[in-house]
Amino acid sequence: MAQRQNGARLVFPVDLKKKPCEQKLPLHNRWHPDIPPVADVVAGELFRVEMMDFSGGRITQEFSAEDIKYADPTNKESQPGFLKPLIDCLFWGSVMAPSTPRLVIPVDVKKQPWEQNPPLHNRWHPEIPPVAEVKAGEFFRTEMVDWTGGSVRDDESAMDIKTIDLSCVHHLSGPIRVVDEDGVPAKAGDLLVVEICNLGPLPGDEWGYTATFDRENGGGFLTDHFPCATKAIWYFEGIFAYSPHIPGVRFPGLTHPGIVGTAPSMELLEIWNERERDVEENGHKTLPLCKVLHSRPLANLPSSTGCMLGKIKEGTPEWEKMAAEAARTIPGRENGGNCDIKNLSRGAKVYLPVFVEGANLSTGDMHFSQGDGEVSFCGAIEMSGFLELKCDIIRGGMKEYLTPMGPTPLHVNPIFEIGPVEPRFSEWLVFEGISVDESGKQHYLDATVAYKRAVLNAIDYISKFGYSKEQVYLLLSCCPCEGRISGIVDSPNAVATLAIPIAIFDQDIRPKPSKVPMGPRIVRTPDVLKCSYDGNLPITKNLSAGK
Repeated sequence: MAQRQNGARLVFPVDLKKKPCEQKLPLHNRWHPDIPPVADVVAGELFRVEMMDFSGGRITQEFSAEDIKYADPTNKESQPGFLKPLIDCLFWGSVMAPSTPRLVIPVDVKKQPWEQNPPLHNRWHPEIPPVAEVKAGEFFRTEMVDWTGGSVRDDESAMDIKTIDLSCVHHLSGPIRVVDEDGVPAKAGDLLVVEICNLGPLPGDEWGYTATFDRENGGGFLTDHFPCATKAIWYFEGIFAYSPHIPGVRFPGLTHPGIVGTAPSMELLEIWNERERDVEENGHKTLPLCKVLHSRPLANLPSSTGCMLGKIKEGTPEWEKMAAEAARTIPGRENGGNCDIKNLSRGAKVYLPVFVEGANLSTGDMHFSQGDGEVSFCGAIEMSGFLELKCDIIRGGMKEYLTPMGPTPLHVNPIFEIGPVEPRFSEWLVFEGISVDESGKQHYLDATVAYKRAVLNAIDYISKFGYSKEQVYLLLSCCPCEGRISGIVDSPNAVATLAIPIAIFDQDIRPKPSKVPMGPRIVRTPDVLKCSYDGNLPITKNLSAGK
């Protein structure tokens, strides 16, 4: 099968270091029917055209209007920059406009995670050394591999999902040491302000995937209903995503990093490991919810298997000690981490507590789009990508702005400021769930059971319109749907809702007086990529629902 081209084909390049008359493909500045074409595209093809500014590069970045004054808009060879503007000397000296962001962490998607330079890491530990340093207010760029480090491929099989090694995820770029303008590093007790200025997929790697893991290897939110490993590939057309495995759906992505976090202190790391070990050892006995959701495992404790600690060389005594202590990156915690908040896109800010000198900021787990809850676990549209960031330091900000919700001053959580850019939808179909499980058992004000019911209700409903339930499960994990805890006080039922934008479908999915669906009642083909489930754990059935 021919390799699919990812991203737009460049049909018209320009070189900003050259004059308009020196461009490889000639430019024009008149309209005439006899001007010959310089490129050819096919209807429906995604392509890219580069352009110079309207002056052809004659307007400079200097803090002066002299280039405007002497520009000749009728002469393509006019060179207005022969006069050195006096205003530079009088007011600005040698100051120039800000440059493009400095690339502090590059990645090469053709290389394995352990081959990247600088090295990546997939654990939280205070002694993982920083690989880069930035100053407060500096505009910088960091690149990231997808969270599996390239283990999932753009192909027609879900075997890579079924057999994936989850001991080695996530692959994070960092840590990045943050200092103020005087070179003084962020200190424990400060707040680190991280502003997301820009982000997106890496050029040439514009594709992603959504999946559910095999129930014997991590499962997902609905693993007791959907035990098989499944996968859908998504391709990007600018801000939009579509999948050949979930036809009839197209939506704009709200691109965001799943992980933005600072390094924990040793004291905080010990708190994490102690409380999560207790859940792992005693959760089945003490937490009824574990039986409802069939979560496996209940926690992800430190393990040297698959461990990557950045610059710390594997096999050394230092690595052995740290690997036994370092926390997995799977859950979100006090340091931020894997929060998977889909609205952290362009213009958003994250106010992260600082626990170690320099803050040691790390990022990863880039998502093209995600639904609230990321219910299938590998549930966003996972991709490689880049972030362009600015950081600031609020000295003493933890004590000033964050109230500990626990026994120590370390029991705090970040604050997130949502950016101004997001898809706009005006019509939604909302599904409700209450804290009564599929067996009819009542749970007391349990919002997780209620949200599970809301998602199951949505899956059963949308499957009436020609989709398999696996297709809908993956779709609700990655499309821009909105989850809410709508009621948490009226005993005994918590109420959760899931709102789905109607416009993402190519058919009207609202209830109507006529029968549903309007078209043939068949599964849309092709279906998602799927593997068999070979385990023997019990599967939950909704006794009143059909297949």
